[in-house]
Amino acid sequence: MPLALFALTLSAFAIGTTEFVIVGLIPTIAEQLNVSLPSAGLLVSLYALGVAIGAPVLTALTGKVPRKWLLVGLMALFTAGNLLAWQAPSYESLIVARILTGLAHGVFFSVGSTIATGLVAKEKAASAIAIMFSGLTVALMTGVPLGTWIGQVFGWRETFLVVSLLGLIAMVGSLLLIPSNLPKGATSTILEQLSVLTKKPLLLVYAKTALGCCGAFTAFTFLAPILQQISGFSAAEMSLILLVYGVSVAIGNIWGGKLADRLGPLPALKLLFAGLALVLLIFSFTAPHPVPAVLTVLVWGAFAFGNVPGLQVLVVQQAERHTPNAVDVASGLNIAAFNVGIALGSVVGGVVVEHLGLIHTPWIGALIVLLAYGLTHVSERREAIRLAACQA
Repeated sequence: MPLALFALTLSAFAIGTTEFVIVGLIPTIAEQLNVSLPSAGLLVSLYALGVAIGAPVLTALTGKVPRKWLLVGLMALFTAGNLLAWQAPSYESLIVARILTGLAHGVFFSVGSTIATGLVAKEKAASAIAIMFSGLTVALMTGVPLGTWIGQVFGWRETFLVVSLLGLIAMVGSLLLIPSNLPKGATSTILEQLSVLTKKPLLLVYAKTALGCCGAFTAFTFLAPILQQISGFSAAEMSLILLVYGVSVAIGNIWGGKLADRLGPLPALKLLFAGLALVLLIFSFTAPHPVPAVLTVLVWGAFAFGNVPGLQVLVVQQAERHTPNAVDVASGLNIAAFNVGIALGSVVGGVVVEHLGLIHTPWIGALIVLLAYGLTHVSERREAIRLAACQA
């Protein structure tokens, strides 16, 4: 594998850290900026909306930009956004910083897979993409708990300073390691990209992605205050728990991918959505008890992102069938759907916290995940009918 993949992986690590580290910092930011927990939770929502907008819109607008310089520019924007967060004098300026960083995130993962596959032989394409996305997994395992610890010991601003340094290193890595002769992206217009949204099978996939993520983040956005205020853990112990969660996510990603390969994406997704809903429901009862709470969080991590491989495989399968000339666009829109789910989940969680209380976010999240399970069942029925018609 070429060294250029290392630059992509490092960029993915920095981006994954800044996206998810905010979850561990919400109590600290809320206290220091004198805002409510739901308001601090909006920092998750607005970042995700930046990703959702950046993925389809900015990807279309930057199609003619040379890939190397696009990557360098994206990491420069990412670094600037985190530096702004470091120096943010107010809650409002922190919001602007998060949106800017989210825009860079959206474009990076829309074009990153294409760049990764362009760096290697065709038979190594899947391995190249897996290496790049391993940056996200490592971020959840190490970057998020370390960033949370830095925020609690030195202050949340210093966390963003450290992440901006990661972005600078990733930018220099892209400058030095990414070749200049990569082909430019496909010149598709925004209208051509949005035409993907006229296909019902793809809309079902996007709805499943958004609802599954929404349910998980209804509770995950407020995991830190739940564990501190309800379970009774200290701020320092939160970093260790997030480390456990990150390891579980890494295992869940591998398991979810193998499950989708063995059973097929739809049966695997039914199992994973059902498991996630059950774990969230159980967490409503185990949260007040420290040991059961940590064990539940450990299982939760395995299910929370285990559905991502199956959803990505499913959207590519449906795109190849219904929009064969826009497979990359369809895949990019699924990333947007994922982040729309994050945004909606943190907003729903904020409303629940404000009107009902922290302890109610897990079981309400479970109900939302069950909607994703129901849509998966509908998709399975439609697929069975289609196959029967083909065989007739």
